[in-house]
Amino acid sequence: MDTRPSAVATLVERTSRYTALIALPEGLKAEQVAPHLTRSLLGIPPQLRRTLTWDRGREMAEHQAITATTGMPIYLCKPRSPWQRGTNENTNRLLRQHLPKSADLRTFSQADLDAIAHELNHRPRKIHGYRTPAEVYAELLNSGDVLTT
Repeated sequence: MDTRPSAVATLVERTSRYTALIALPEGLKAEQVAPHLTRSLLGIPPQLRRTLTWDRGREMAEHQAITATTGMPIYLCKPRSPWQRGTNENTNRLLRQHLPKSADLRTFSQADLDAIAHELNHRPRKIHGYRTPAEVYAELLNSGDVLTT
């Protein structure tokens, strides 16, 4: 029996609530997480790749290397302060409908996670006037003055 902890990284764009899920098949050690997280962050359009706020888990010990590669500063929350990542915590709550706490997340392929993210990104949200995160994200990408300050 494999005793490695199973995990999935979640990236949530704060304005649109657009979500990306990242499989972490090798485990939760920083050197295992960093390449997957870096690859996903580099897939975000540069104008939306501003900062990342993460909890204080040991899996982010490589945060300086991730920042050096992506140009994206990473901020770490204070211990036991999940409200500092409110948007992500709310998204994680929504994810529990698809990925219960008891699930072995290693059984989900990246394609499975992409399908779950697609469902979340096309689910209307009250905060957006019942538009979807995908619609709001597309508007951000298409606006000429996207987060340039």
